[in-house]
Amino acid sequence: MTNPLVSIITIVLNGEKGLQRAIQSVADQTYQNIEYIIVDGGSTDNTLNLINENSIHISKWVSEKDKGIADAFNKGLKLCKGDIVGFLNADDWYEPDAVASAVACMKECDIAYGDVQFWEHGKQKHRTTGDHKKLKNGMAIAHPAVFVKMEIYKRFGGFNINYKIAMDYEIMSRFYYGNVSFKNINKIITNMTLGGLSDKYWLKAFIEDRRVITIYRGVWWAYFTFIRKVLFFYLKRLLR
Repeated sequence: MTNPLVSIITIVLNGEKGLQRAIQSVADQTYQNIEYIIVDGGSTDNTLNLINENSIHISKWVSEKDKGIADAFNKGLKLCKGDIVGFLNADDWYEPDAVASAVACMKECDIAYGDVQFWEHGKQKHRTTGDHKKLKNGMAIAHPAVFVKMEIYKRFGGFNINYKIAMDYEIMSRFYYGNVSFKNINKIITNMTLGGLSDKYWLKAFIEDRRVITIYRGVWWAYFTFIRKVLFFYLKRLLR
């Protein structure tokens, strides 16, 4: 397939602050065969106006209450027609060649992922490089920099709504332990804003990670990694 359709899905709830930048980053992609889908959870701010104002860049959108992030992700999957799927948070934005780089990489794999540049208060902070081989210990790749072939979702299913924060880790673990092929694009794909759910509710995220690791690696490894993460978190806070 030389020119696959790529579906980009953004879920949002009262995200007027960053949504315009996210939409524009999709519109500015060098790769052209894209459908852009927005799943709104019933916003009461200016989000719906922004969606309407950018309708030329949006293929489909829906606004209705959902049962959480995983449920919203699944709604997006049901709406998309693409051969490849990427999820972009409403506060984040792609590099202009993000989709083109993913499509080129996915000639050799089922899942492509790239690096992430983090931002805080308009300033560059740290850059992270993913490594799917470290998924045994936690979410070692950034979900907004991941692209997955639709056939993989059809084979393994969508997001588990029983996870409120670590639903991305749970599904990537499902793929990883299901022997799906991953490949690192080795370049910055996505810019992310610090302060998401996993940053605010880090302990709940660690607990959900532990549940995932218990399934695939066993209870002892799960508690070992959980304790190590908590200690490392407090060490970083102390050093700051």
